[in-house]
Amino acid sequence: MEDKLRQQPANIIKIVLFGPESTGKTTLSKQLARHYNTVWAPEFAREYLQKKWNNERKTCEANDIIPIAIGQMKLENKLAKKADRVLICDTDLLETKVYSEEYYGGFVDPLLDKAAKNNTYDLYLLTFIDTPWEEDDLRDRPGLRREMFDAFENALKKHNRPYILLEGNKETRLKNAVKAIDQLIANRKNLTSFSKSLEKQ
Repeated sequence: MEDKLRQQPANIIKIVLFGPESTGKTTLSKQLARHYNTVWAPEFAREYLQKKWNNERKTCEANDIIPIAIGQMKLENKLAKKADRVLICDTDLLETKVYSEEYYGGFVDPLLDKAAKNNTYDLYLLTFIDTPWEEDDLRDRPGLRREMFDAFENALKKHNRPYILLEGNKETRLKNAVKAIDQLIANRKNLTSFSKSLEKQ
C-alpha cells in the first residue's frame, strides 16, 4: 500500500496546481501543458467521485480517500514517463490531505500523511478564490471559499513548500505561472551545465 502512494524517480520539473475547488486549476493545467508541449496529470478524484455520484448518489466518504490517493499517484507516475521536461499536476497528495483534514474533523490516514510529506515537487501554483463559483455535482462549499483557501495556504507554509500565489484573470495567471516555470527550467539548465563542467575537470 505504501509503495502505491510513493513517487517514482523522474528527472523532470514537477508543478502542482493547488487550491480550493472552482479556482481554475484544471483550466490552467491544460494551458500550461499546451504551452510547454507536455502532458498534465488530471485530478483522479473527480473521475472517481463522479462515478460514485452517478451510481450511488453519494459524495466523498472517509474510506474513499486512500483509493483516491492511490489512483492519483498511479496517474502521476505513469504520466511522468511521458512528460517533456515538465509535468503539470492538477493536484497532489498534500491537497488530498487538506481535504481529508477539512472534511473529516482533522483525520488523515497515516499512510496518506507520510506520502504527502515525502513526495516532492518543484513549485506549487496556489490559485486564489477570485474566480466565479461554478456549480457541479461534486462541489459543495461555495460559502466557505475563504476558509478553504486559508487551509490550503497554511498547508504549504506548514510543510515549507515552494509556491507562488496566482490571482486575476486567466491570461494574468498563465503569464505569471509561465514566468515562474521558465525560471525553474533556466535554473535546472544552469545546474546541469555546471555539473558537466565539474565532471570534465
